[in-house]
Amino acid sequence: MAEGSLFLTDSTPKLISRQFSFTEGPASDKYGNVFFTDQPNNRIWKYGTDGSLSVFMENAGRANGLYFGKKGNLLACADENNELWSISPKGKRTVLVKDFEGKRLNGPNDVWAAPDNGIYFTDPYYQRIYWERKKPEIESQRLYYLSTNSKKAVIAAENFNKPNGLIGTPDGKYLYVADIGADKTYRFNISPDGSLQNRQLFVSQGSDGMTIDNRGNIYLTGKGVTVYNPQGQKIAHIPIPEKWTANVCFGGKNRNQLFITASEAIYVLPMKVKGVN
Repeated sequence: MAEGSLFLTDSTPKLISRQFSFTEGPASDKYGNVFFTDQPNNRIWKYGTDGSLSVFMENAGRANGLYFGKKGNLLACADENNELWSISPKGKRTVLVKDFEGKRLNGPNDVWAAPDNGIYFTDPYYQRIYWERKKPEIESQRLYYLSTNSKKAVIAAENFNKPNGLIGTPDGKYLYVADIGADKTYRFNISPDGSLQNRQLFVSQGSDGMTIDNRGNIYLTGKGVTVYNPQGQKIAHIPIPEKWTANVCFGGKNRNQLFITASEAIYVLPMKVKGVN
């Protein structure tokens, strides 16, 4: 597939705002509004389909990665106290996971909800200046799974250097997980019970955050945005004029706006392809 089939003619990323300290975790609701985090300032912002910017939540648990569950609640990796939250549209917070076998999580980083509402989240260790602790209680940096009928997370996959971004296919068959510490991204088959099978190397590139379009292309972040087709072939690179490109998602009323969080800024790029629910 040619790069031109992804982008509109002469389309380049448009700077929307540079008023943040470090942007992360974009997630689109069912209307196409994008919610994202400014982690150092402890806020979740909303970028509306009308182009408006507003603060959705203050004191947001130092939220990092976000994702909307099927019921409309916003899942948030709240690493201030190393928890996974569910936030209602009105801002009510519910702690879904706060530990594993009685030990404090490293720091939930990114999250994806499967079609059956089962939740996968990565748990790398990044020492935060707002933590009192100076070392992890759990030595392994893993991927966890929380099923719809359980209140306790289980290990979904391990043997990572530092797992970070993840995204699944809309049919719930495959999960992509980036090991940013090893500079690799893997693909797993998702079993009906939520367990993961058949770990395969997808590409030799890690990623901070990631998304997927309606053609199954995978968008990885770091130094700009790099796009791979489902076969793992690089088909495009989108340069972003910032120090670091942390995350990406599709938003807008038609889900054809690529929303990019990059250091102190946010960008939007109109696309020919669309995001998926």
